[in-house]
Amino acid sequence: MNETPARDWDTLQWDTLDGTHLLDALEQYSVEKGVSDIHTSPEKDFVRLEIRLHGVLMLLSKLGTEAYIDLIRRVKFKSKLKLNVTNIPQDGQYTFEAPGRTVNVRVASIPSRFGETYTLRLLDPNKGIVPLEELGFPSMIHESLSELMKLPNGLILVTGPTGSGKTTTLYSLLNTMVGKERNIITLENPIEYELAGIVQSQIDHDHDYDFSSGLRSILRHDPDIILVGEIRDMETAQTAIDAALTGHLVLSTLHTNSAIEAIPRFLSMGVSPYTFAPSIRAILAQRLVRTITDECKVDGANCDPADHNTYNGVKAVPELLVITPEIRELILLNETASTIEKQAKELGYMTMADWGAKFVEKKITTQSEVKRVTT
Repeated sequence: MNETPARDWDTLQWDTLDGTHLLDALEQYSVEKGVSDIHTSPEKDFVRLEIRLHGVLMLLSKLGTEAYIDLIRRVKFKSKLKLNVTNIPQDGQYTFEAPGRTVNVRVASIPSRFGETYTLRLLDPNKGIVPLEELGFPSMIHESLSELMKLPNGLILVTGPTGSGKTTTLYSLLNTMVGKERNIITLENPIEYELAGIVQSQIDHDHDYDFSSGLRSILRHDPDIILVGEIRDMETAQTAIDAALTGHLVLSTLHTNSAIEAIPRFLSMGVSPYTFAPSIRAILAQRLVRTITDECKVDGANCDPADHNTYNGVKAVPELLVITPEIRELILLNETASTIEKQAKELGYMTMADWGAKFVEKKITTQSEVKRVTT
């Protein structure tokens, strides 16, 4: 493709562009800067055009109504949404070409008081498929994860809120096993990135192909490693456990605030501790913090932690709980999260706050950043 000439983003008047050129500029800007999401929020007299950069929402421009309508018309056309529908939510997607790759954009709209609100999530393969050693985990975490992926069976959970890098970590883990004589099958909603060498399957609620039924179907294909996009009900949880106990390595995600909290959360779904305890191998929780620039590492006194220009990247703050015999026994006894955490810390377990403190000490990030994502 012919690359678009670089723009001077600092002087660009976003609100002067027509819909086509505005969307093209937003796409180019997002790829260059590493933007993960584009948000539009209509208000009474203008529309807020915002971006999420390094996990933080920032105002990019205020658009007039006519410019916004023109932009949304273009978004709807590209993502195949109904142009004349404005009063119900819609979902779609489209792709655009970036240097050396194709970026997928997931589009979602909801009606709001002053017009349709849109979120465009950019799925850039340069950000989603990263070698495990390049994720930036501390060597202790990196080495433990590498060893866990060599296990023949068991359940590994990755927890954290939306946007905390769970999918990127899971793809990186899977990528370490591609080409190593392991049959790898994923069940996702949606398939966010294409990964060569594995079988990827997308759930379809309209045809009763959900995580639970899909996982049962996958097991008939003799997989060695299974990725289940998310576990949120007892049936999926129990099927994943059964798969882990019958010779499969199962990876999945869960929405909890910490690695320890994943244990009572899983049991609260109704699964038995007698099957969960022997199946679970490890739980990784993570958050993304912004990393400070090289200039601020050298001259931190002149860098304001509240200034966005102090940061130029992101890094995952981890929390890895490897299930030891002692912790497995506590799960069998249905002990509380605090009791499990106390035992885990005696065995060397470090929380995200603990790792965050080390990151601050090494001038990787700031205390305010660690506090933002861990409290």
